[in-house]
Amino acid sequence: MIFGKIGGAVAAQPAFRTGDERLIKLTESAGKKVSGLLTRQGRATGVLRVAVVGGGCSGLQYKMDLQDAPANRDILVESAGVRVVVDPKSALYVTGSELDYVEALTEGGFKVKNPNAATSCSCGESFSA
Repeated sequence: MIFGKIGGAVAAQPAFRTGDERLIKLTESAGKKVSGLLTRQGRATGVLRVAVVGGGCSGLQYKMDLQDAPANRDILVESAGVRVVVDPKSALYVTGSELDYVEALTEGGFKVKNPNAATSCSCGESFSA
């Protein structure tokens, strides 16, 4: 951990690494949507967490969450004006991925284009690597 002084007291700050868009890249559309969501939640300087967790039809699925700041061991990437964080374990699965946002009545929402996905289910919500 990195320690810093805040108002005379020593406070722990999370230690994270900086990565680049080779880990994960947001399209302009995804960047605008995430920025709007962060602003609406009062977290203009917050981050988008992208994680891979067990579950779904094909064994793995994406989990996305808005947070205030990176956590310990996170990898921080700036893409399309948004700060994105990925934990080291999830980074193994998302490297080279692109996050897009599609505005549509059907099949709309966030879409991940992942070159590491060996298969994905018909709903597009989970994958296997």
